[in-house]
Amino acid sequence: MTYCVAMCLADGVVFASDSRTNAGVDHIATFKKLHVFAHEDRVLVLQSAGNLATTQSVISLLGEQQHQDGPSLRTVNTLYEAATLVGQTIRSVMARDGGQQQSNVNFGCNILLGGQIQGEGHRLFHIYPEGNFIESSVDTPYFQIGESKYGKPIIDRIIDHNTALETAMQCALISIDSTLRSNLSVGLPLDILIYEGDSLSAERQYRIGEHHPHFLALRKAWGEGLQQLFRELPPFNP
Repeated sequence: MTYCVAMCLADGVVFASDSRTNAGVDHIATFKKLHVFAHEDRVLVLQSAGNLATTQSVISLLGEQQHQDGPSLRTVNTLYEAATLVGQTIRSVMARDGGQQQSNVNFGCNILLGGQIQGEGHRLFHIYPEGNFIESSVDTPYFQIGESKYGKPIIDRIIDHNTALETAMQCALISIDSTLRSNLSVGLPLDILIYEGDSLSAERQYRIGEHHPHFLALRKAWGEGLQQLFRELPPFNP
């Protein structure tokens, strides 16, 4: 399974993804789910969840398109056009592999696409297996794909459009840690990226493993803080 979260905020976009895939308890592997397409005038970040064969084909085709004639993530003029291209690529892969749909395997995938192309603001899209998509907004500034239910409550309580990028990343990491504790199909290492609006730079990209000091300190402080807060709640008095 997978857990990816992206937050489109006033100051930029925050991305965080786990890296575990599994096809049963004895087929667990690590694959990167955060992919960066960066050029002089753009930074585009894709996060993928779903069937690994489908997502790898989509990412590979998007990469190959950049060296061919026709639209590509390198040539589109807006993030909307980029989302349309990703949706078309998903449909193309699904149509090509359509004969396999007779099995019980789900070949679908979901992709989050965010970042910025020079000439417009930073944006974030959720692209569905059918190839259609929605865009984040001031009222709905984040998207999750994969095993989202365990990490959603903390995000709903903390994040709004004006949340600082560093605070949002802390929240994303806590959200993933909550998922790690409750679901074995999500696992370390994590890939994260903080995109600062108008920077056109993807340099704030990091990988967090099980011994990363900040992540260890964060999950320890969060766990202890929750226990302390619970002890301070008013007594049950019906």
